[in-house]
Amino acid sequence: MHDPFAMRPFFGYNFGKYLAHWLSMAHRPAAKLPRIFHVNWFRKDSQGKFLWPGYGENSRVLEWMFNRIEGKASAKPTAIGYIPADTALNLKGLGDVNLTELFGISKEFWEKEVEEIKQYFEVQVNADLPYEIERETLALEMRIKQL
Repeated sequence: MHDPFAMRPFFGYNFGKYLAHWLSMAHRPAAKLPRIFHVNWFRKDSQGKFLWPGYGENSRVLEWMFNRIEGKASAKPTAIGYIPADTALNLKGLGDVNLTELFGISKEFWEKEVEEIKQYFEVQVNADLPYEIERETLALEMRIKQL
């Protein structure tokens, strides 16, 4: 689903203008902008087993996020954003967590994902899509092509 926070049905006015309004917050001198992280707790390996151990361990990822915001945790850039650096997550006592597979980026998946994102914006926002979002979507598409 490409509807951020499942909020699309609740926008009381033009979706593109709504997005532009929130993007304009970056130009306010005292604005404290939210940090946005994407987490997929439900990724599975080729045998259908979850790659992340589960709910009780999610606080480890949240810990990394908070530390990242405070500049205390390292990250490495990828085509889709930043992921925890190799030793940044607290994995103490977890056993075997395949970080390579967990943080792997499938070119085929992301090529399809970018097309779905573009289609979503075409249908839902069309000509009112703010330039910044169009630019970021095209930049994502280019990064994925370079994988």
